[in-house]
Amino acid sequence: MNFDPKAWAAVAKKAGMRYVVFTTKHHDGFCMFDTKLTDYKITSPEFPFSKNKNADVTAAIFNAFRAQGIAAGAYFSKPDWHSPYYWRPEKFAEDRNPNYDLRAEPEVWEKFAEFVYGQIEELMTRYGRVDILWLDGGQVRPPNQDINMERLVAMARRHQPDVLVVNRAARGYFEDYRTPENTVPKAPLLDYPWESCVTMAQQWSYKPNDQYKSTRQLIQLLVDVVAKGGNLLLNVGPQPDGRLPAEAVTRMQEIGQWMAVNSEAIYGTRVVAPYREGQFAFTRKGNAIYAIYLPGEKEEALPAQVIVPSLKFQPAWKVELLGSKARVVWHGEAGGARIDIPASAQKSPPCRDAFVFKITGAGIAELAAPPGKPGD
Repeated sequence: MNFDPKAWAAVAKKAGMRYVVFTTKHHDGFCMFDTKLTDYKITSPEFPFSKNKNADVTAAIFNAFRAQGIAAGAYFSKPDWHSPYYWRPEKFAEDRNPNYDLRAEPEVWEKFAEFVYGQIEELMTRYGRVDILWLDGGQVRPPNQDINMERLVAMARRHQPDVLVVNRAARGYFEDYRTPENTVPKAPLLDYPWESCVTMAQQWSYKPNDQYKSTRQLIQLLVDVVAKGGNLLLNVGPQPDGRLPAEAVTRMQEIGQWMAVNSEAIYGTRVVAPYREGQFAFTRKGNAIYAIYLPGEKEEALPAQVIVPSLKFQPAWKVELLGSKARVVWHGEAGGARIDIPASAQKSPPCRDAFVFKITGAGIAELAAPPGKPGD
């Protein structure tokens, strides 16, 4: 077994990641933490890995990532197909929901609600600071599958006062931010905080010979999400031997190289109209607008000039290409502003896959996104 949580955390840090959400338990009910409420766990003596020094995988990962300054988030599935209080073992389960009538056997469902409560309390009390409680399984919600979220969240915040709660797909009061899955909204979501949770390959879990998205796709995905006001939660499925797949590590390293040049256009930015237009995405921070040029799939070099749509030329504003010392000039142009790119920057571009033009000047700080409705 080659599980090395410090190696995971190191590559995540170099990629520029700020938080991790680890799957402590998925719908199948197998626990990747040392719960006292079931023997169906990785630390059980029945499993060979229980003898490993990192047998409590959740603790090992949280500790390693926190050591790198990365916030810890606990993914936890509310439904549990292994629990006899969710799926009665003597009955066939026709779908993902309980295979018994909760109205006829409320005492069984109450045992399940207490089981969920107890496991989440273990995560909130025995694993240090937890920044995100990421609850999956939106079907577990009132009126049919009520686990008393008010009581559960109150308990979580009693132990972790600053924890953010995701109540995925359940919608409602106990939802600090929303999580569109494997998709990016077509329009900015301005009415609530959100993150897109997206696979790096095609599957959530590890699959041999899975097809990974290219580094260009992933960087431009990040830019698209941030320009629309969201965070990107990028999934990596570890191999059975505990290592991260080589393709995933390569992608993360290349994302990190891009972030080393362009992170100021990502971290701490705000949305600014028109968000996305043509091959450009836009972010804003302080007295700067970042116009991020997204080259096409076969576009390997910077063009000699680009037209920034909908950006009004301001002679007093300054333009620079992040990562390059070459002097960049811009002009007013019908249909936007034209940026002329020096030959030296075309020959030796500062990065690949997306190029950031930083525009600074008086008055930019006052620019803000107009009010709008969430997209789909």
